[in-house]
Amino acid sequence: MKKTIIVMPVANEEATMEAVLSEILALPYDNLYIYPVIDAYSKDRTQEIIEKKAAEDPHVKLIYHKESKGVITCYLYGFKRALEDGAERIIEMDGGGSHLPSEIPRFIEKLDEGYDCVFGSRFIEGGGIQNQPLYRRFLSAGGTVLSNLVLGTKLKDMTSGFEGFQRKVLENMNLDAFLSRGHIYQTEMRYYCRNLRTVEVPISYVGSKSSLKFKSVTEAFYVLFHLKQNEAKV
Repeated sequence: MKKTIIVMPVANEEATMEAVLSEILALPYDNLYIYPVIDAYSKDRTQEIIEKKAAEDPHVKLIYHKESKGVITCYLYGFKRALEDGAERIIEMDGGGSHLPSEIPRFIEKLDEGYDCVFGSRFIEGGGIQNQPLYRRFLSAGGTVLSNLVLGTKLKDMTSGFEGFQRKVLENMNLDAFLSRGHIYQTEMRYYCRNLRTVEVPISYVGSKSSLKFKSVTEAFYVLFHLKQNEAKV
């Protein structure tokens, strides 16, 4: 398998971090690496757990982003570090248990088939959502409909954060030019990949305790219409 790096921003994940790392490392791939990206927002034992695992297994590398401005900047910083370290494929996923390590092979399989981008979808056959309030499900589904309408995209899930890319995709992006700093980042990424060879794979999303702030909703509208109006490209 080509060198594949999983980028996963983490913060205050001590309850699940050990299990998530162990499950990924147990997958049958010799060339799969994990880059948990952490910043000063994390106050519990998450960093300690990752450091211990990294000392035991060279497939884990802790990335500390001291200039972080939130989870999205951690994603983008992680992408840069993965590219610097020779990743041929990069998989983005949540580090708090919302994304299941057992579904990683679906992404690797499609990347092996030659797709440029592989997007996890909760809204295609085989996908689903667990432990998430109805209003969050409505926002995710409604956000997909609105995004496709405004941006002319045709994906079934425009807001999922479980996705995989060939190296060339992220190499050819200006990772410093993203407009969003919140949930709409996933939609923005899909918009920039709209003319590439993409495919969706089913995922089962496990809801978390994080709340959706009103600021994220207003930012979503700003980014959507800014992209449409200016035909922004990365």
